[in-house]
Amino acid sequence: MPRLRFGVGVLLFTGLVATTAAQDKQKFEIKFEKDKPFYQDMTTEVTQVIKVQGGSDLTQKHKQTFLFKWTPVAQAGDKWTLKEVIEGVKMTIDVAGNQIEYDSTNPPAAGAGTNQNLADLFGRLVGSEFTVTIGKNGVVEKVEGKDEFLKKLQAVNPNMEQILRKMLTDEALKQMSDPSFGLTPPAEKAVGETWEKKTTLGLGPIGSYEVVYKFTYKGKDPVKKELDRVEVATDLTYKPPTEPTEGLLFKIKGGDLKTEAPKPDAKPNFILYNPKTGRIEESSVSVKLKGNLNVTIGGTDTNVELFQEQTTTVKTSDKSFIPEKK
Repeated sequence: MPRLRFGVGVLLFTGLVATTAAQDKQKFEIKFEKDKPFYQDMTTEVTQVIKVQGGSDLTQKHKQTFLFKWTPVAQAGDKWTLKEVIEGVKMTIDVAGNQIEYDSTNPPAAGAGTNQNLADLFGRLVGSEFTVTIGKNGVVEKVEGKDEFLKKLQAVNPNMEQILRKMLTDEALKQMSDPSFGLTPPAEKAVGETWEKKTTLGLGPIGSYEVVYKFTYKGKDPVKKELDRVEVATDLTYKPPTEPTEGLLFKIKGGDLKTEAPKPDAKPNFILYNPKTGRIEESSVSVKLKGNLNVTIGGTDTNVELFQEQTTTVKTSDKSFIPEKK
């Protein structure tokens, strides 16, 4: 999937460790200060291995970084309005050993061998603005600016705008524009307590993912002791599309993709929360998917075996991640 964001949904209280009953509880609330911006670096790395029936494996890797600036502009009761701006975009794509790169923070000189189509596409994303309304318990209620964003892409490729309009649903945009990543539970939590969130990430003609996040409060981080550590387990199930797929070169007729259990020695997914600033300082979440897709290409039905590993890391700062010009 393009990038895995933790959209806010219904959080279900699932358990209580009796030995923690007397301990202090932590309230995970997202705090904002009017006109005081904060910045996020969100990097997603994906390795995808595709095997078409009767063919050899095709390995694709890509790494994308979005640099965001968030500015709280107004508060009305429990609601905050924030301006989200894409300050920078970095992209590396490797298909079977053929690599192309783009970095808006350090663009190459004209004719320096960059992929011009890629530069045109991602270069237009820089400067895009969204107005995000966040309500009680950090719930993203509304995101404005999608039409203007899609028009920028239409100028590069008119067909792309139509496809992305179907994929970038309002609900998907809310999940991708959530600075809290769905962490905020409805009540304070003691060390060892867990809570869950279930959500659906709809991607239009590509299908959808039913996602279950299970959060466990682990107490103070052993290294960054001023931060609270929450570990995250993810369970994704793919659902084939139920709507027409006009504009795509293929059609997904069915599929069975599920989360692959992490190895015993795998590092746990985590979120580090700063109770002083009321924000997510750092997070790292990995997920592996494995299964089959039934795809129609050029009128021919084909079985595709798919393995995908995706890791998304986020860092938050009071300063921009754009390098200062010398």
